[in-house]
Amino acid sequence: MTGRRAELDKQPHEVAAMFDDVAEHYDRTNTVLSFGQDRRWRRATSRALDLRPGEKVLDVGAGTGVSTAELAVSGAFAVGSDLSLGMLAAGRRSRPLASLTAGDALALPFADGAFDAVTISFALRNVVDTAAALRELLRVTRPGGRLVVCEFSHPTNPVFRTAYLSYLMRSLPAVARRVSSNPDAYVYLAESIRAWADQPALAATIAGAGWSRVGWRNLTGGVVALHRATRSVGSPD
Repeated sequence: MTGRRAELDKQPHEVAAMFDDVAEHYDRTNTVLSFGQDRRWRRATSRALDLRPGEKVLDVGAGTGVSTAELAVSGAFAVGSDLSLGMLAAGRRSRPLASLTAGDALALPFADGAFDAVTISFALRNVVDTAAALRELLRVTRPGGRLVVCEFSHPTNPVFRTAYLSYLMRSLPAVARRVSSNPDAYVYLAESIRAWADQPALAATIAGAGWSRVGWRNLTGGVVALHRATRSVGSPD
C-alpha cells in the first residue's frame, strides 16, 4: 500500500497526514536511516540548551516525544508539541509520563514568555513559513531565554557532501522501503533536506525573526547543524 507524502509547499494538513502514517515505527526508522546518529543529535541539542532543574522548555515538532523525554532528564519541565495527532498518540503509548500536546508551530497554544527555552528538532524544515514559526517561538520565550534549532543542513566537505546527497536521494528511499510503514514519506524527507537552507542562510533567518546572538555548530560534518540564539531582554512581545 502506498502511503501519503507531503509536497514541498508544506501544507500543514499534508505534513500532519504524512507523519500520522509513519508514527508507529517512526523512531526505529530514524535510528536505522541515521545509523544511530539520531541519539547523538538529541544529546547535543539537550546540552546546547543548558537546561537547569525547574526551568520550563518547549519542544516544538516533538513527534512521539523521544526528544522531550531527553530534555526532561535535565530536571527541567519539558513540554512537547506537535501538529500530528498520530505521532502524539504513538508517543503517549510509548512514553506515558511525557507531557505532550497538539499544537501548530505557527500558532502555539501557550502564553507570551511562558518558557525559559524553546527548541525544534528536524521540524522547522516542514513548516510552511520558517520566519513566522521563529517569531512564534520568540513570542513564547521569556526575555533572556534560549533557542536551539536542530535541523538537517549542508555538509561542509565537498567530497562528503556528494556522497551524502547520493545516499539521501538514492539509498535512503530504498532503505525506507524495508523499514518504514510509508516509504513515500521518506522521498519527501530527502527532497526537503536537499532544498533546505544552508547554515548561514538559516542563521540570517533566525536573526531576522528577532533573535539575538545567533550562531551554529555542525554535527556529523554538517549533515546536521545546531543553531543557537537568545531572546534579548529588550525585545518586544
